[in-house]
Amino acid sequence: MGNAAIGMGAVAAGLNFISGYPGTPSSEVLETVAKQNDGTVYVEWSVNEKAALEAAAGAAYCGARSMVTMKQVGLNVASDPLMSLAYVGVKGGMIIMVADDPGPISSQTEQDTRTFAVFSKLPCFDPASVEEAFYMVRDAFELSEKYHTPVIFRPTTRICHAYASVEVPEKADFIKNVPEGFVKDTSRWVIFPRLSYNNHIAIEKRNAALEAELSAYPRNEIINKDSKRSMGIAANGISYAYVREAVRDMEDPPRILKVATPFPFPTDLACEFMDGLSEVLCIEELDPVIERALTHICGTKNLDIPICGKLSGDVKPAGENSAEYAKAVIQKAAGDDAVIPYEEETPSLPVRPPVLCAGCPHRASFYAVKKAMKGQKAVFCGDIGCYTLGNAQPLDMVDTCLCMGAGVNIAQGIGRIEPDTKCFAFVGDSTFFASAITGAVNAVYNQADMTLIVLDNSTTAMTGHQPHPGTGRTMMNEVVAKIDIEAVLRGVGVQTVETVDPLDLAASVECIKRVAAQKGVKAVIFKSPCAMIIKQGRPVTIGEDCTQCRYCIKQLGCPGIVISDGKVAIEQALCTGCGLCAQVCPSKAIR
Repeated sequence: MGNAAIGMGAVAAGLNFISGYPGTPSSEVLETVAKQNDGTVYVEWSVNEKAALEAAAGAAYCGARSMVTMKQVGLNVASDPLMSLAYVGVKGGMIIMVADDPGPISSQTEQDTRTFAVFSKLPCFDPASVEEAFYMVRDAFELSEKYHTPVIFRPTTRICHAYASVEVPEKADFIKNVPEGFVKDTSRWVIFPRLSYNNHIAIEKRNAALEAELSAYPRNEIINKDSKRSMGIAANGISYAYVREAVRDMEDPPRILKVATPFPFPTDLACEFMDGLSEVLCIEELDPVIERALTHICGTKNLDIPICGKLSGDVKPAGENSAEYAKAVIQKAAGDDAVIPYEEETPSLPVRPPVLCAGCPHRASFYAVKKAMKGQKAVFCGDIGCYTLGNAQPLDMVDTCLCMGAGVNIAQGIGRIEPDTKCFAFVGDSTFFASAITGAVNAVYNQADMTLIVLDNSTTAMTGHQPHPGTGRTMMNEVVAKIDIEAVLRGVGVQTVETVDPLDLAASVECIKRVAAQKGVKAVIFKSPCAMIIKQGRPVTIGEDCTQCRYCIKQLGCPGIVISDGKVAIEQALCTGCGLCAQVCPSKAIR
């Protein structure tokens, strides 16, 4: 897998330290390092991306080769230390591995980390294949050490989760990096306005030098140099692979500029590429980074070459590309039949809306709150995690969802404007540690009136069941003391905190009614393990006394309850035996 290639590439390149926060499509990089670790690499899942980046920076200050992993929205959380670290720099090589998610397939946004690289003035590597990702990691470390700067490494989903055969060197040939250790130097490691000013000037000079160096970087290259076509194509990452496939059957395929380092942009190579062309088509994901760079070059070099792409309306502004889409765009731009159009009729995929798993305790938690608040004016603020799926019918229990940890603060804002509304904020256990604790502190300090619901399923379920501070284990296989969420809430001043099993419906409904009736900040912890990490129980059965009212389906929407031959039935392969439906059934026909 592409992520495994990146992780193995880092280990082979002498990695000493890796930290991160799980997020699809990035998670397998750190997990690969953990699996391959012989004890020489320190590995940790940090509580959030900010903590992960700062810890990796500390390791790099000591001369270690460090890597921090996250997805594109995680970079927003890490942006505070990132922007300052760009000015301070590092001693050891440091890679900030940010996996982008065009589509988006499993993210809130489609943001392009290449644009963040331009903004932060940090070099950026953009692999076009699984194999290239493996070898490019070493190049990124070497560039980082040469220029004492963090380097952004930006694969996308179709690189992260693609597969390829990669030849990995023998372990004896792995680079062995021995950190020098931290050397005190306040003029280097303590950021002050004057230091930032001077370093800003140095960064601009460095990036100008990097432009020339990266033009000679062999993974930035011109393909089909001898093409007679007047139109050239510029592409990056997986889009480059799509372009190569799209032009494969052309009699005279066009000249292609493959951009492996979008920032600093390989200007000299781009000028060589555009020499003799009358038009350039840019196919990239997601922002028009290449298009803007080439337009800028044409302006500064006084080149009369139209640059087409997203800004010109020739390429769609959002979403993933594909080989088929690249064919269509290239054919339209070329104005001939040189590209064989994609005509194969593919059947429509079945509609599969995302749902909470059968037996998921979150379904029971949402349903309990829904029942307890029936007839009252209430708002339910959600968060990022499996429980975001509580927005789906028939639960319909997520009214807002912005970003990780936001729900607890949004509930406070709504409560200030609508004081007659019962305000609830739902957050998972992993997200609580990552970014909701400060919201709870804010609520207590500012005397909000809200109910915090912590959905504690003892794992980071959405991204692959990674450990977190409440699970009692680390990625170094250490058994540690679990951080108690109830104790944390009481410690920051929440007076009422109750813990209940959501699969006990009657007790859960009564608990919510009792707690929500109180004024101020209060919390309920719904504690029950994720259905995917427990041994499946005995499936429930439906008796002959079932009235076929379908109340269980209409109320819960559990995928384990189906219609078979016109009757309600239990999908035995899915049912975990949680028993929620049996508690909901008005005729007690489910046992």
